Amino acid sequence: MEEKIIIMKEVTKVFENGEDYLKALNHVSFEICRDEFVVIMGTSGSGKTTLLNLLGGLETPTEGAVVVNGVALVDLSEEERTVFRREEIGFVFQKFNLLPSVTGLENLLLPLKLLKMEVRREEVEALTEQMGIREKLYQMPDRLSGGQQQRVAIARALLHRPPVVLADEPTGSLDRKTGTAVLEQMREMCRSREQTLLVVTHDERIAGMADRVICLEDGEVTKNERKGKRVYAAGLENPETGL
Repeated sequence: MEEKIIIMKEVTKVFENGEDYLKALNHVSFEICRDEFVVIMGTSGSGKTTLLNLLGGLETPTEGAVVVNGVALVDLSEEERTVFRREEIGFVFQKFNLLPSVTGLENLLLPLKLLKMEVRREEVEALTEQMGIREKLYQMPDRLSGGQQQRVAIARALLHRPPVVLADEPTGSLDRKTGTAVLEQMREMCRSREQTLLVVTHDERIAGMADRVICLEDGEVTKNERKGKRVYAAGLENPETGL
C-alpha cells in the first residue's frame, strides 16, 4: 500500500473581515502519496494559495484536519508550526525571494543555518551541479538571469531534504522555454531525492508533467486525477471498480 504523506480531510477555511466572511476552501478532502509530483490548478481566487498555506502551516483550517508527514498541524502551537515549516517543508515562490544583499551561495545555505545543520560541501556541489548553477554561486542575485535565480531558490528549498516541497507559481516570472526546463529539473531532483512536490500553476503544460492533478473552483475540488486513473473523494479509487 502506498504511504500517504499528505491528508486533507473535510478542510474548510473562512477568512473574516469585520462583518464580512470569505470561504476560501469548502470541505476539501484528498490524499497524496510519498514521492508524488502533484499539480494544483484553478482560476484566480479558487483557493490554491490558501491550500498551499495550510499545507505549509502558514494558515490553520477553520474546520477539518491537515496531516503532513504524520503530523496533525492543527495540534501544533504557532512556535511548533514554525519549527515544522523549517524542518519538513521546502518553499519555492514565483518571485524567487532571494536576499539581494548576499551571494547565491549564502542564499542557498540559509535554511541550513536556521536549522543549525552541518554544511556538507559534497552535497552542495552535487546539487548545484545538477541544477546547473555551480559556477554562478558567488554572484549576487541581480547578476543572475531569472532562470538562474529560480534554480538557486529551488536548490535552497531542496538542500536540507524536506519531505515536502511546495511551489507557488514557480515559473510565473520565467519565459515559456526556461520555465519548462526549470520545472523538469525540479521534478527530477525531487524524484531522485524522494521528496513530494506540489506545484500551484495555471500552466497546462506543467499539469501534463505531473503524477496527479487537483483542480479547485470556488474553494472546492472539481477534479482529482492520477495518470490513467481518476481518484475519488478523499483520494480513494472508485469503490465499485477499484480503478
